[in-house]
Amino acid sequence: MLQSYLPLLLMTFFICLFIVLMQFLWRYIDDLVGKGLTIDVIAELFFYAALTMVPMALPLAILLASLMIFGNLGEKFELTAMKASGISLLRVMSPLIVLISFVAVGAFFFQNNVLPVAQTKMWTLLYSMRQKSPELEIPEGVFYTQIPGYNFFVESKDRETGTLYNMMIYDVSRGFDNARVILADSGHLKSADDKVHLFLQLYSGEQFENLRESQGQVNQGNQPYRREEFDLKEILLAFDANFNRMDESGMRNQYVGKNMHELRATIDSVGRRVDSIGAIYARSISEGPYVRLSEYIEEREGDAVIRHHRPQVAMTQPIDIDSIFYKENPSRSRSYLTMAINRAHAVKQEYEFKSYVMDEERTTIRRHGIEMHKKFTLSFACLVFFFIGAPLGAIIRKGGIGTPLVISVFLFIFYYIIDNTGYKLARDGALPVWQGIWLSSFVLLPLGVFLTYKAMRDSAVLNIDAYKNFFRRLRGIHKRELEVKEYVMESVSREAALTRLDRLMAEINRLTDTWRSLPFVKQQIYRFIIRHKGFDKLQTTLNETIDYLSNSRDPQTIALLNSYPYKVTRRNLNQVAETTRRLIDLCKQPQQHP
Repeated sequence: MLQSYLPLLLMTFFICLFIVLMQFLWRYIDDLVGKGLTIDVIAELFFYAALTMVPMALPLAILLASLMIFGNLGEKFELTAMKASGISLLRVMSPLIVLISFVAVGAFFFQNNVLPVAQTKMWTLLYSMRQKSPELEIPEGVFYTQIPGYNFFVESKDRETGTLYNMMIYDVSRGFDNARVILADSGHLKSADDKVHLFLQLYSGEQFENLRESQGQVNQGNQPYRREEFDLKEILLAFDANFNRMDESGMRNQYVGKNMHELRATIDSVGRRVDSIGAIYARSISEGPYVRLSEYIEEREGDAVIRHHRPQVAMTQPIDIDSIFYKENPSRSRSYLTMAINRAHAVKQEYEFKSYVMDEERTTIRRHGIEMHKKFTLSFACLVFFFIGAPLGAIIRKGGIGTPLVISVFLFIFYYIIDNTGYKLARDGALPVWQGIWLSSFVLLPLGVFLTYKAMRDSAVLNIDAYKNFFRRLRGIHKRELEVKEYVMESVSREAALTRLDRLMAEINRLTDTWRSLPFVKQQIYRFIIRHKGFDKLQTTLNETIDYLSNSRDPQTIALLNSYPYKVTRRNLNQVAETTRRLIDLCKQPQQHP
């Protein structure tokens, strides 16, 4: 089992890793193309990206390899031979269970020790590539804005010599109000040797420059500018074309770059900070004058401030607030209202800002908690997918890569959707972190237990024909497959057949007349809620008649018997009656000898 499974697992793992790596490439291809990156930098990025994709590729590879190996064993009847020899399916799976257990333990250490380093380096490289200036390639007929502070427009260019024709340059490096516009008949643009500047040569053109800043003009109605004509103009532009790698320390402090010990320490420290800040906010609300009068009176004695409880005030009669408010003149009353509204808005904005600060802290805790739980979910997913793939392959008994690949893709898409849903619910705080991250495992674990239980008992849980027959029986359209028997124990008598068919026809007519006499409401009740007892009686008579006539040697009779529905319903009652009439006519013909 190990010799068969290990090469298949490695092959499927690298195939799945390549597929998810291509998905990563298509997702970030805009950040890589046109930057002039060297092969070693791109190879380094793909190496670290491949390491970060292992948690996605490994469960899929285990599922696919398990389906293929046990599907091959089932298709070649090797599992049947093992079971006939007294070897149970669980014993066949036992060496692979031990292997997957070691893989799960290794996956945990990979998630805890290797993945944080790989994610730190990958995201650092990716952000460095995003900030790198693109390769200098001026397009024709559109504005080129990749050079900081300049917008270039080139009508046409000679690709052999690199000459640019009919150029228009907007220099906004000193601000839009101090822009320069340069028009040139032709020019050349090339990178300097230090790769931090561009050397621009322009021929036969004009330059327009706003003099507002240089002349110190204040009058907005009269803005002087300077116009310059030139035959040759050389400009040095700042343009850093080098690849500058960012410092990894910033990314290392993020949740993606921490192991379990660091994640737990961050969660504890941020949690204590949230609790202390929350206590301070709660005390300020309860003691502040925004909701009610403060319970304390502060008195200064020297350098110390002593707080005393405010004495209780006994009210002899209720205070008439309206008389106090309207006692002043209307302007003072309006100013009171304005002051109260402004103060309420200020307090609201203050606590909204405090709530945003608290939300950010709680988001940090959730992010670190998600990353900590994900250290375990990969190991558990490996075990769950093995206990889904191995028994499922033993049940479907289809080897190769076709059917197992289709089933694996559908199961993994189902797992991926649930996993992403749980992740987003945990990230947004709609569910506790442990519930959201373990949601996919909790959903697939019962499926693995169910399939393992069914496979150990040779259940035909995925027998498509059994499901087809079941639904056909429910709908009453099951197709009978009677054939002319080579030997019969009891021959069919034409008189007895006619007697049985006449009795069946009489019951059909009686049931039809009874149904037509029922009110519309009762018809709907018998059709959709309960079954009319007359149909059960007719079903019994029909089955007895078919059992008797199935011994007939006449092919026409057998063909008519096969046209009977499996279950008599109101929908196919006319079909039963028509088939019965045709059988009666067939039996009455003198030349027929049933």
